[in-house]
Amino acid sequence: KAVVSTQSVHYGRDLRMDDENANSDLLAYDPNIKNILEQEELKWVFVGGKGGVGKTSISCSLAIQLAKTRRSVLLISTDPAHNISDSFEQRFSRTPTPVKGFTNLSAMEVDSKPPEEGMDQIFTDPTVESAGLLRNMMGNLIGNVPGVDEFISLTKIVKITETENFDVVVFDTAPTGHTLRLLSIPGSFQNILRQLIQMKSFVGGLVTTMSQSLGLDTNQMNLDQLEVMLPMLERLNNELRNPDMTTFMCVCIPEFLSLYETERLIQRLAELDIDTHNVIVNQVVYPDKDKEGNVSCGLCGARHKMQSKYLDQITDLYEDFNVTVMPLLPREVKGVAMLQRYGAMLKDPPNMTECSVHDLLKDE
Repeated sequence: KAVVSTQSVHYGRDLRMDDENANSDLLAYDPNIKNILEQEELKWVFVGGKGGVGKTSISCSLAIQLAKTRRSVLLISTDPAHNISDSFEQRFSRTPTPVKGFTNLSAMEVDSKPPEEGMDQIFTDPTVESAGLLRNMMGNLIGNVPGVDEFISLTKIVKITETENFDVVVFDTAPTGHTLRLLSIPGSFQNILRQLIQMKSFVGGLVTTMSQSLGLDTNQMNLDQLEVMLPMLERLNNELRNPDMTTFMCVCIPEFLSLYETERLIQRLAELDIDTHNVIVNQVVYPDKDKEGNVSCGLCGARHKMQSKYLDQITDLYEDFNVTVMPLLPREVKGVAMLQRYGAMLKDPPNMTECSVHDLLKDE
């Protein structure tokens, strides 16, 4: 059984695809993402899962849907292999860029390994040449701490969000392991910063002594930035653990490896006390049928039968989740028009017992 935050409000439905359950009544849970769209205080939305399950399509489509109801939306890719530029057919960079066709939706791609100036911006004034000594010392002190790259990226994201006053931020995340490390950063680095602050008088005195012996200017060598950053991390840590402000949308496909990783992800999110109550089951095969109602494609029929088994397991595991089933479409989810259509399906999933996947795109 999946372990989830007891503070969450959960949704779900019966997802069995075999014939005897195809017309079964829905449970009292919505099989869509309306709960996220209607959660007005929501600030951080993470979309994650195993590689290759369609996280980017889901996150881009979700951002478009949120832009219809929220004042200002920022979509951020933290995946080292950025794909949101390809999805929107528009080039994005390390700074927020308005998405073409929208007045309140921007997107950016965060480097997996920030440039060297990242450490300078945190610990020293990069305009002062002699401040490089402190930067080198601090770099050697924490530069090898696991997660420091994600830490610098995260502080940059928070600063941009606060400076440009975005209403809600959607993260198109890297595969599971990288994402879990990113989410654990605020808590772990809070402890590191507290220890560094306690050491500040010793480190500061050491830097001053060494700098004076070398004839360097110490006026700009200031460790007070650590004390400035600690409240920001504490605030972010509290927001990530507030189910009214943060949620994690898990994306999977109905196959063993993806389902297994999704279960591990949800268990770990519970340990981090991060809310998750939405599971998107993507790339579900609905085979074409002939006039007699027989499956006309052997391969599609075999995939359908295999996926049905795992959809049964998803039903059992996530009966108290909002589980949304998305069909595998006959064309790529690419470009604003297709992303808008895909987002509409997330909001109001089609009844695949009454239509084929080709019917969904008939007016294209």
